[in-house]
Amino acid sequence: MTDAKKAIPSAADINKLAQIWANLPGWGSLAAVNHSTIGLRFMVTGMVFFLIGGVLAMLIRTQLALPEQSIISADVYGQLFSMHGSVMMFLFAIPVLEGVAIYLIPKMTGSRDLLFPRISALGYYCYLFGGIIIMFSLVLGIAPASGWFMYTPLSSSEFSPGPGSDFWLLGITFVEISAMAAGIELTVSILCSRAKGMTLSRMPLFCWYILVMALMIVFGFPPLILASILLELERAAGMPFFTVAAGGDPLLWQHLFWLFGHPEVYIIFLPAAGIVSTLIPVFSGRPIVGYRWVVIGIILTGFISFGLWVHHMFTVGIPQLAQAFFSVASMLVAVPTAIQVFAWLATLWYGKVVFRLPMLWICGFLLIFVCGGLTGVMLALVPFNWQVHDTHFVVAHMHYVLVGGMFFPLIAGLYYWLPLVSGRMPSEKIGRCGFWLTFTGFNLTFLLMHLTGLLGMPRRVYTYEAGLGWDWLNLLSSVGSFIMAIGVAMVLLDLLLHFWFGKRASANPWHADTLEWAMDMPPAQYNFASLPVVTSRQPLWHDPTLPQRIAAGEGGMADSASGRRENWGTSAVSARVQQTLHLPGNSWWPLCSALALAAVCISLLCRWYPLALLAAAGALVLLLCWSWHNGANLQPAASPADAKLALPLESQSTDGPGRWGMVVTLLANGALFMALLFGWFYLWTAAPQWSAPADGPLPVTLLLLCGALASVAVWQFNRLSVQLADGQDSHLHRQLWLCVLTGSAHFILLLSLFMMAPLAYTSSAHDAVIMVILLYLLGHAGLAVILTMLQALRVARGYVSKQRPYEPQVVKPFWFYYLAVYWLSIALFFILPLGWGPVL
Repeated sequence: MTDAKKAIPSAADINKLAQIWANLPGWGSLAAVNHSTIGLRFMVTGMVFFLIGGVLAMLIRTQLALPEQSIISADVYGQLFSMHGSVMMFLFAIPVLEGVAIYLIPKMTGSRDLLFPRISALGYYCYLFGGIIIMFSLVLGIAPASGWFMYTPLSSSEFSPGPGSDFWLLGITFVEISAMAAGIELTVSILCSRAKGMTLSRMPLFCWYILVMALMIVFGFPPLILASILLELERAAGMPFFTVAAGGDPLLWQHLFWLFGHPEVYIIFLPAAGIVSTLIPVFSGRPIVGYRWVVIGIILTGFISFGLWVHHMFTVGIPQLAQAFFSVASMLVAVPTAIQVFAWLATLWYGKVVFRLPMLWICGFLLIFVCGGLTGVMLALVPFNWQVHDTHFVVAHMHYVLVGGMFFPLIAGLYYWLPLVSGRMPSEKIGRCGFWLTFTGFNLTFLLMHLTGLLGMPRRVYTYEAGLGWDWLNLLSSVGSFIMAIGVAMVLLDLLLHFWFGKRASANPWHADTLEWAMDMPPAQYNFASLPVVTSRQPLWHDPTLPQRIAAGEGGMADSASGRRENWGTSAVSARVQQTLHLPGNSWWPLCSALALAAVCISLLCRWYPLALLAAAGALVLLLCWSWHNGANLQPAASPADAKLALPLESQSTDGPGRWGMVVTLLANGALFMALLFGWFYLWTAAPQWSAPADGPLPVTLLLLCGALASVAVWQFNRLSVQLADGQDSHLHRQLWLCVLTGSAHFILLLSLFMMAPLAYTSSAHDAVIMVILLYLLGHAGLAVILTMLQALRVARGYVSKQRPYEPQVVKPFWFYYLAVYWLSIALFFILPLGWGPVL
């Protein structure tokens, strides 16, 4: 029993809830922001891209089936190879897993939605438009042929003069924005909106996996975003970050790419492992063995994965000490992974396993992934890595890890949660047939590819001579790939047909233990008629009547008196209910903003720079209007149920999900800044022809004065926000405008310094980096001023006051972040080089 209203919800209450949470009809569904809708869109779109990537793979294997074939030309093969890897890594694996997480996390945590639903919608449209931009280059026959990793100088203008690389760079950056949005959304939602009583020690393991994955996205994706921006600036504006003659270094791209690329492997693996850790206890009939050890293993996997990026660069000439360090780190990451594998095996050993269809795919995963892990340890050994680098052995290892470690658990999860989406059970017969074809074809394709690699066949070659010992191996690999394709097609057909012909599912058909099975099948858009209260890790096993009690209104927010989409806000560790959250409903802002950003990308592709600036200004205006509308809430009264719990609205508090969202966003921003700082010091210390002037490009005295103005602005904003939190709002409007004036003075002085700086940014990598950091600071300074100005306007409108002190608390971390990066930039980019002396 809870403190909330206990009356059974009437039909009128249920209908009102359904109306509040419903998507708009017809084309209005494009304005949907509900997590179930957005999650399914991610998954369906990802599967479409998967089919495209699969067709590209079949064309590659057809070309390689026999020696000296000319079915595909060398240039077309390079495009197919690059696009196959790009599609599978960027447009399928991560987005589909994000879609699964977006769909399931609120249901597993006993929530009605994610906390920033419009951000989820924006992320989907950025993903869709970015994917279309990338694929359009293939349709035009101008896709990049430099590989899915786009190594420089192969992807630079000299060797890739067409727009193909630009399509990839701008499209991937667009897709990465989508991933970042999902990472921020999932992190804050898991921490701040779990069911009452769902402490961190009671949280489902799947949520732990997604939380670590989301934080890895926050820290791991910014280096690739920075690398894409720098390469596009080099291609479009001639800024020589990767050009040796101008002081750059092409190896900088590899460092930035793999700073993202190796954590990405575990970003893909962790959600899949979360599916395994969810399904094994269900089909074993017992809780997982070593819950706390598994959580430790998850965290350690995420942490160690950021120290492995040079694992992919052993052959580029790095020092032997660095090789030894990263070799040990590459083997060390096997320890937390082994903890999870042993926990799965122990759970199976002590349980009574029921080999239903999802469990069959899990068993296939265990076999394939362990084999992939063993070859990964082999590749961590530097001498062996030197021998097989850039051969088909590496291709085979990657597919064993990524396909075995992600695709097999994904299909297991789709079969497992399919009744939740459709209310129908999958076909055991067709599903098993699809599994065995996929499993057999996969191993026939890639197990033999290990031998092909050991015999010396390099990857990325479109043909080969006869008589080298590769002929029969390649033929069998190609036959196996078509067997696997037939199996995958059978699985996808089964998933599609079961919506019409599947047997009706009973309540909780797998006898699972997590909260998503406490809802109707398919669930309503609001998930739970009343928000559940959790007292154990396996709520449905310990309280089988919980679904009926939730439906009877024995949880929280059983009515809909406010007429708004409501949810609980809970504390991060103990899941104590703290506030009532009013979540935004259907909105066109995400689609319009994504369209404006797509216009920016297309304009840049066509080199229409004035139009790109206009579209960027339009996107900024749309986002600012979105932020204004999103926070405009002048209904301070809580619903009757919330009044009994004395829960304040989020706008009436000084802490909440919005502030958490700002902090997590700034962590991602900080990762981008640190990647830029890494690039600066790397070029300074390792670029063969790096040179820097004896005198700095800007006068240090004026930079210090500019910093003093920024410090005063931060002090002003901090003082007024502290006073507001203490219940004092006298002169608040005037204080905000004073802060705007001080911040504007700082921005104008910084802009003047930027305009007067004698930067030869097209002939010097040093000056190009200085140009980027100044633009970074200017953008943040301008945004801080605009946000403060909006707060001043909102005070005048009554949106911010001592009764509503929340919004300035959200903006305050941004000011502190900007001040920190400003002083770090001045110290490390301008003052430190002067003290070190000229580098020539």
